[in-house]
Amino acid sequence: MTALRVVAAVLVPPLGVFLARGIGGAFWLNCVLTLLAFVPGVIHALYEVLAAR
Repeated sequence: MTALRVVAAVLVPPLGVFLARGIGGAFWLNCVLTLLAFVPGVIHALYEVLAAR
Protein backbone atom coordinates (compact mmCIF):
# COMPACT_ATOMS: atom_id res chain seq x y z
CA MET A 1 0.00 0.00 0.00
CA THR A 2 2.88 2.39 0.71
CA ALA A 3 4.19 2.00 -2.83
CA LEU A 4 0.81 3.02 -4.20
CA ARG A 5 0.77 6.07 -1.94
CA VAL A 6 4.27 7.11 -3.03
CA VAL A 7 3.38 6.78 -6.72
CA ALA A 8 0.20 8.78 -6.14
CA ALA A 9 2.16 11.42 -4.22
CA VAL A 10 4.51 11.91 -7.16
CA LEU A 11 1.90 11.90 -9.92
CA VAL A 12 -1.07 13.57 -8.15
CA PRO A 13 0.13 14.95 -4.81
CA PRO A 14 -3.29 15.65 -3.21
CA LEU A 15 -4.33 12.05 -3.93
CA GLY A 16 -1.28 10.74 -2.10
CA VAL A 17 -2.04 12.90 0.92
CA PHE A 18 -5.69 11.85 0.82
CA LEU A 19 -4.74 8.18 0.82
CA ALA A 20 -2.34 8.69 3.73
CA ARG A 21 -4.20 11.21 5.91
CA GLY A 22 -7.74 11.65 4.60
CA ILE A 23 -9.41 15.01 4.07
CA GLY A 24 -8.02 17.41 6.63
CA GLY A 25 -5.60 20.27 7.00
CA ALA A 26 -2.72 18.45 5.33
CA PHE A 27 -4.88 17.64 2.30
CA TRP A 28 -5.99 21.24 1.79
CA LEU A 29 -2.48 22.58 2.34
CA ASN A 30 -1.23 20.17 -0.29
CA CYS A 31 -3.93 21.29 -2.73
CA VAL A 32 -2.80 24.90 -2.33
CA LEU A 33 0.89 24.00 -2.67
CA THR A 34 0.19 21.93 -5.77
CA LEU A 35 -1.81 24.73 -7.39
CA LEU A 36 0.88 27.32 -6.63
CA ALA A 37 3.79 25.17 -7.77
CA PHE A 38 3.86 21.45 -8.46
CA VAL A 39 7.23 20.63 -6.87
CA PRO A 40 6.39 21.90 -3.34
CA GLY A 41 3.18 19.89 -3.53
CA VAL A 42 5.13 16.75 -4.38
CA ILE A 43 7.63 17.34 -1.57
CA HIS A 44 4.86 17.91 0.97
CA ALA A 45 2.94 14.86 -0.27
CA LEU A 46 5.99 12.62 0.03
CA TYR A 47 6.61 13.94 3.52
CA GLU A 48 3.03 13.22 4.57
CA VAL A 49 2.97 9.77 2.97
CA LEU A 50 6.28 8.64 4.43
CA ALA A 51 5.57 10.12 7.87
CA ALA A 52 2.09 8.52 8.07
CA ARG A 53 3.42 5.09 9.11
